[in-house]
Amino acid sequence: MRRRDFIKGVVGAAAAWPFSARAQVLPKRPLIAWLSGTTQEGTALYIDAFLKGMQDLGYVEGHNFDMVYRFSDGYQDRLPALAEEIIRLKPSVILGAAIGAVAARKATSTIPIVSGALADAVQLGLIANEARPGGNVTGIEPYVAGLPAKQMEFAREIVPGANRVGLLTNVRDPKAPPQVEELEAAGRAKGVKIIAADASGPADLDGALQTLARQRVDVAVVLQTSMLIGEARKIAASALANRLPTVYGYREHVIAGGLISYGVDLRWCFYRTASFVDKILHDTRPGDLPVEFPTHMVLAINLKTARALGLIVPPSLVARADEVIE
Repeated sequence: MRRRDFIKGVVGAAAAWPFSARAQVLPKRPLIAWLSGTTQEGTALYIDAFLKGMQDLGYVEGHNFDMVYRFSDGYQDRLPALAEEIIRLKPSVILGAAIGAVAARKATSTIPIVSGALADAVQLGLIANEARPGGNVTGIEPYVAGLPAKQMEFAREIVPGANRVGLLTNVRDPKAPPQVEELEAAGRAKGVKIIAADASGPADLDGALQTLARQRVDVAVVLQTSMLIGEARKIAASALANRLPTVYGYREHVIAGGLISYGVDLRWCFYRTASFVDKILHDTRPGDLPVEFPTHMVLAINLKTARALGLIVPPSLVARADEVIE
């Protein structure tokens, strides 16, 4: 066959192919990377909430977007390397809580970062302001001014007359220091002695709770950090073994066996992040998306844990609860 006839045959066949076949290389699906400061188990609830949000917006994982995950298992010093690993994958968006957002922001100023738990994002240096973040970070800010003081009130309500309040801290997490300051101020205002014990990683938790028990605190407030919520079951078991009533900011701790929590619903926060991702995938810059704030606080009580600790929860407190575990 002559070369000219061969070329004509190929061109003619190509003209008859369906358009999708002629395109051959379909557009690459957006890749969304999740950078977690805790374990896969501790993050699963929020991943499910985000994926449900995406599904409700018409997205199906593996069909019109892909996901990758990296978990630091509660060890903050692993996050920079994990962030660099994610950057090399060139995702369309990076997701995570504040601790993951901080690590990701240090690694990139161009890839959009959306966080379902930004903490005080201005104080962390992640955004310029809530109304117009600027830069490449946006999301939900569950940090509510006055919340630590309210948790102090619940601590004294569930253990009447408590005058020695312990703090289980995790000060390596950038969300922790502002909480400590507010709780200490609330304690001073009520004439309460504050005793803090820090856990920089999961291996330190038992020792920190034992320290609070030896100091004979009446009740302990557990700070809202990625590592501490990721180790909710371990904290609840250790607190019960040390006979420590515990107050938390997230209901997940109470589900895991903690005594009482008051704070935002993180499931809603991460569900809502899907709307940010959707806008970014449609070419809205993250710096143009205002930070949002939860409007509903959740009070959860575990009566089973209260009975194990020999505590009687005031009926008025039970009546106010959004969630009661029998």
